[in-house]
Amino acid sequence: MFGKGRSHPLNLAPASSEDYRELARRRLPRQLFDYIDGGSFQEVTLSANRDDLHRIRFRQRVLRDVSSRNLSTTVLGEELSLPLILAPVGFGGMFSRRAEVQAARAAERAGIAFCESTLSICGIEEVAAASQRPIWFQLYVMKDRAYAEDLMVRARAAGCTTLVLTVDLPVVGQRYRDVRNGVSGNISRVKRLRRGLDIIGHPSWVRDVAIGGRPLTFGNLERALPRARVPGDFQGWVASQFDPSVTWDDLAWLRSQWSGKIALKGILDPDDAREAVARGADAVIVSNHGGRQLDDVPSTIVALPAIVDAVGDECDVLMDGGIRSGLDVVKALSLGARACLIGRPWAFAAAARGEEGIDHLLRIIREEMLVTLGLTGVTDVNDLDRSVLLDP
Repeated sequence: MFGKGRSHPLNLAPASSEDYRELARRRLPRQLFDYIDGGSFQEVTLSANRDDLHRIRFRQRVLRDVSSRNLSTTVLGEELSLPLILAPVGFGGMFSRRAEVQAARAAERAGIAFCESTLSICGIEEVAAASQRPIWFQLYVMKDRAYAEDLMVRARAAGCTTLVLTVDLPVVGQRYRDVRNGVSGNISRVKRLRRGLDIIGHPSWVRDVAIGGRPLTFGNLERALPRARVPGDFQGWVASQFDPSVTWDDLAWLRSQWSGKIALKGILDPDDAREAVARGADAVIVSNHGGRQLDDVPSTIVALPAIVDAVGDECDVLMDGGIRSGLDVVKALSLGARACLIGRPWAFAAAARGEEGIDHLLRIIREEMLVTLGLTGVTDVNDLDRSVLLDP
């Protein structure tokens, strides 16, 4: 790819989110890299999230005054310096020492929102205390509703402004990489040995996370599930704890427990988007769980326009899945998204270079957006529409 005699670009400074992915691949034990990098089944949707974004073409426009360009916008009443949210990432603190804290601080410096996962290593209180900017909280509903109610009480007390209910995980998608690596399913002695050797082969990760990042527990579940340590069989653990019986009727219960904004994450169908709005959602997040749940469903960029047409005038429509660059963000906004969420990119940046890596990644995306606006003749992200694209 780089030609005979040329140095691999990562001998120099990383220049893109894909560079950070490669750095993370080198640094992380394979089981952890595959967990965050992989998708479900044959990973068709995982690939489509990226491939379909690449197929979209811009209209390049010239001789327009683009000397001043604005990236700031408003999402759920919150001012953002660019239309980006750091998405909830389960196991985040396994990729870098207390990574959720690092991400919240980086988001605050960048003027954007950070969303804490139910399955974060760092608890809500630890993350919220690290940032002057209120964080969002992502909720999975447990079979014992008291668990979820406890989490919402803690999130409110920590100053969280927005509750993100993930609705596309009634059961866990079949993730072949996790099965092969022993993250899901029965763990044989051979797999345990391989995992141990793999971990030993990554001493910098061991120092930073396995030793320096303790406690490696689910910080948000310690009250509900004492000694809730990161499980060996993740899929089996989720099946035993998460509630697959949640329905639309449960949104009334959720609203009775939460007075702030509510966003539903995992919407791919316009009819579901309409139902979400009818049931009181303030935002919908077009998401296929990063290609990690049902395979062979539409990519998020393909699903986005119909959902915007269905409910874009009634609520904020956000998009999650496949976003790797400022170009991708501009494409999503041009098709009607209010903002985008990124998960894997910040996790890779944290794994590669910690908080400094997340800071740098966000600067890269900001610059890529400014360049894209300038070359499409647009001066304000709030003016983006489908006319920016060729045959949208």
